[in-house]
Amino acid sequence: MGSGHLRTLGFVRYLPEEDWEPIVLSACPTAFPRVDAGNVKAIPEGCRVHRAMGLDVQRQLSIRGKYPGFLAQPDRWSTWWVAAVWKGLRLIRQHQMNAIWSTYPIMTAHCIAHTLSRMTGLPWVADFRDPVSGSVEAGNPFSVSSQERWERKVLDRATRVVFTTPGAMHRYAEHYPQTFLAGRMAVISNGYDEAAFSTLPDPAVRLPRGPLRFVHSGILYPDGRDPLPFFSALANLKAAGALGADDISVVLRASGSEARYQEEIRRRGLEQMVALAPLVPNREALLEQADADALLLFQGGKFDHQIPAKVYEYLRIGRPIFGLVGKGGDTESLLRESGGAKLVALDDVPEIEKGLLEFVCALRDQRVPMANKNVVRSYSRRQGTTVLASLLDGITAR
Repeated sequence: MGSGHLRTLGFVRYLPEEDWEPIVLSACPTAFPRVDAGNVKAIPEGCRVHRAMGLDVQRQLSIRGKYPGFLAQPDRWSTWWVAAVWKGLRLIRQHQMNAIWSTYPIMTAHCIAHTLSRMTGLPWVADFRDPVSGSVEAGNPFSVSSQERWERKVLDRATRVVFTTPGAMHRYAEHYPQTFLAGRMAVISNGYDEAAFSTLPDPAVRLPRGPLRFVHSGILYPDGRDPLPFFSALANLKAAGALGADDISVVLRASGSEARYQEEIRRRGLEQMVALAPLVPNREALLEQADADALLLFQGGKFDHQIPAKVYEYLRIGRPIFGLVGKGGDTESLLRESGGAKLVALDDVPEIEKGLLEFVCALRDQRVPMANKNVVRSYSRRQGTTVLASLLDGITAR
C-alpha cells in the first residue's frame, strides 16, 4: 500500500468523535502488491473492516507479465466490483447506514459506491485524491477511456465530490460547471495524523556533525518528479569544489526506477553523495525523516494541482525542506503559506545550484526558518475530519 490510504485511516480514527461511526469495506489483502503491517495495526480498535474478494489482473491474471487490457476497466481491480456491491448491500441493511464514502485512485471504489447509491438512494461522497488524468495507466487505452467515462458518471451522480487541493477543484469546476454551481464540490485537504507523530522526538536544533543528511521519502517519476536536474546541479557543485561528500549526503527512499537513477548517479560521479534506499514501513520512514538535517521534495508543474501527502508529514516533523516545485502550483502555495522551505524550480539546474548552496550554508549557520506551527496544526487529520463530518451532517440533514 502507498501513503494515500492514510487519509481514510485518519478519518476512520476521528469520525467517532464527530458522532459518525465508520464501517469500512475494502478488498482482500491479496489484491494489493504489499501491505504495511504497521498500518494494519493502526486501524482503530473497534473499527469494523469488511473485505470482499478482488484480484489485481496485472499481477494475478497475467501470463508472462501480459494480460488482456479490457479486463482492466476501469482499472486493474475491476473484479472487486461485484463482490463488494453484494457485501455492501448487506452492510447497509444490517447497520442502517446514513451515507456512502468512496475514495480514489482506485476508480473501481467509485464504481461500487455509484452502484450502491443508485440501489439504496443513500447520499454519496466521492473523494478524488488526485485528478484522474494524472492517475490512470496511460499505457492501457481501455483503462483510459473507461476512467474518463466513469469520471463523468461520478461527477453527475455523487451528492458531493471532494478534492484535496483548491487547484484540483477549480480544474474540475471548469470541466463540470453545473456540478460546481450546484455547490456539490468541496475541498478537504490532505494532512497528517497526530497519532503517528506522538512518539517521535521533537525537532531540535542540529549542530554541525559531518555531512548534512538530506532525505526524500517516496516515489519519483521521470515526468513531473524527475530528480535528474537535481543530480546535475549536485554534480556541477561537486565539480566546482563548492559541495562534496563531506558536506552533503542524500538518501532517496523507495524512489522507484532505481536502476535508471543508479546509472545516472554513477554517470555523474555522485556515488559517495547520493544513495538509493528500499521501502520501509511508514513508522521507520518517519523516524528517518525526523533524524534528517533536511527533507527533499520533488513536485513539478505536471502535478501543480496535487500536494503529496508527504508534504504534510514533512511539515509536522518540522525539519527544513528543500523543495523543487512547479511555480504557482498548489504545493508551492502551501509551502509559502507554512514557511520553513527553500523553493526552487524542479527543472532549472542553475537555480537549483544557487538555491542548494544557499540552503546548505543556512543549515550550517542554523539560520533556516522553520514552518509556522499554527499553519501546520490546521492541516491535522482531526481538523480535516471535522470538515468531513460537517459535510456528512449537511447531506444527511442530521
